[in-house]
Amino acid sequence: MREAGFDIARTGLLIVDLQNDFLHSDGAYGRAGQSAADIAALPERIKPLADALRAKGGWIVSTQFTLVPGKGGEPFISPHLKTLRPFLARGDFEPGAWGHQLVDTLQPADLTVEKVAYSAFFMSRLEYVLRRAGIDSLIVCGIVTNGGVASTVRDAHVRDFGVTVLSDGCAAFRSDVHETALADLSSIVSVRTCAQAMQLIEAA
Repeated sequence: MREAGFDIARTGLLIVDLQNDFLHSDGAYGRAGQSAADIAALPERIKPLADALRAKGGWIVSTQFTLVPGKGGEPFISPHLKTLRPFLARGDFEPGAWGHQLVDTLQPADLTVEKVAYSAFFMSRLEYVLRRAGIDSLIVCGIVTNGGVASTVRDAHVRDFGVTVLSDGCAAFRSDVHETALADLSSIVSVRTCAQAMQLIEAA
């Protein structure tokens, strides 16, 4: 987030992968017992900031991890992901399905972009829609800090977007991994709490 001449209309809250299949108890990860309290707490923590940004004319951008269905509906799953998350199956993270959607707490998004890898910029239309919307500053939140968040933030940085990462608006499955990732990212982008980011929005 560029503080000098901070322009709400050119700012987007970039929500990384806060989807039903990741967070809801009936989603793919919930059914497999893959959950963490820090991750579950994110939507309610982020909601006031998202509402404030909406009210002031900023953008809400949701990036949504996607398993593209192939023949017979069987999803394309990268080998490393299949090894890491063997429970993933047909229908999980499927475009248009309930599990693929942004969690209700943070709806609606102004822009929604499917992602197929850690970085939301990889082989997606994210940069195109951000540029078309006139967005040059991003406030990034979501999961996981050391995966989708970190990869997306680094790609945004090299594309000359102003980036702020919300330290308590992101989470990982382990708090030490989360903290290490934030420390690494702080060398290239701004890291703020949700409360600190809210102050900037309210003052704009």
